[in-house]
Amino acid sequence: MGTAILLVEQNVSRALALVQRAYVLESGRIILHGTSAGFANNKQVQAAYPGR
Repeated sequence: MGTAILLVEQNVSRALALVQRAYVLESGRIILHGTSAGFANNKQVQAAYPGR
């Protein structure tokens, strides 16, 4: 709808259920971005957030 929000959440599964696109920031830089479905199946995300 053209509205962006910043959501900070430790529960990755919950956050991905709410969004269309996601970004991972590290030291103020975007290190990973994509769709929520892409994040859910991404091996790098699964390794970084094992309890997702």
